[in-house]
Amino acid sequence: MQINSIHSAPKTLSKYAALAQSSEQPLVELKDISVIFSQKVALQHINLRIFPNSITTIVGPNGGGKSTLLKVLLKLLSPTKGSVTYRADLRVGYVPQKIHLDHSLPVTVERFLSLKKGIQKSDIQQALELLSISHLIKNSMQKLSGGEMQRVLIARAILNKPNLLVLDEPTQGVDINGQIELYQLIHQTQQKLNCAILMVSHDLHIVMADTNEVLCVNQHICCAGTPETVSNDPKFIHFFGDQFSKNIAFYTHHHNHNHNIHGDICCQNNHACAQHHHSTSPTNNDVNR
Repeated sequence: MQINSIHSAPKTLSKYAALAQSSEQPLVELKDISVIFSQKVALQHINLRIFPNSITTIVGPNGGGKSTLLKVLLKLLSPTKGSVTYRADLRVGYVPQKIHLDHSLPVTVERFLSLKKGIQKSDIQQALELLSISHLIKNSMQKLSGGEMQRVLIARAILNKPNLLVLDEPTQGVDINGQIELYQLIHQTQQKLNCAILMVSHDLHIVMADTNEVLCVNQHICCAGTPETVSNDPKFIHFFGDQFSKNIAFYTHHHNHNHNIHGDICCQNNHACAQHHHSTSPTNNDVNR
């Protein structure tokens, strides 16, 4: 199933569909990918292309193969069948769900970021400034809040100036206000770096405003398209429930302020606080994990 063939003769092409029909080479292309573990099918017949500057969100039930798909793309797992083609100039930044730190060996944010090969101090300073966490540079990694930790992990991922940023559930352990702020920050980072984003998320009702394409994965690509299209697909509703689908059908509100990492309003109506648009559900419902 080719995700760029999902739409049936739309009058206006989505950004992804326009890219798919252009001559631009994808950053990554997965062709007919299947992964089998001990005769158990994890993924089958996955076809996926990631284009420059696109934002693609992967959703699906637990055990559906979302993390396996990322591992194949990141060269952490070889597929049983199929091929993966990478553009010659591809630079990937990866944000894992979480990391495990030894509390008996404290390490500062600066030291943690400097462990990445080929990184200069100026690279660290630029990444921290971009994510508004320069004040954390001397803090212990073990004492960071959930939101602060996620920002540090994103900072590490962008140290090599990637043109593809891959995030695996980047808001785990972050409250709803912090989630909104993190997704805004990810979108701003994408715009500043001019990179593509591939993200696994359970928070479609939050990310949908800035997502070009959504893939619903359950061993195979069940449905794909714009967030509005996918949220109304019977297969999506089967996995996540009619109420969640209705919540994505939503309301849009306009921000004239930003939140800090704790979700508090930190500024209003000034040049540093551009107006943001994002979608959210009228209830604080998450997809069942």
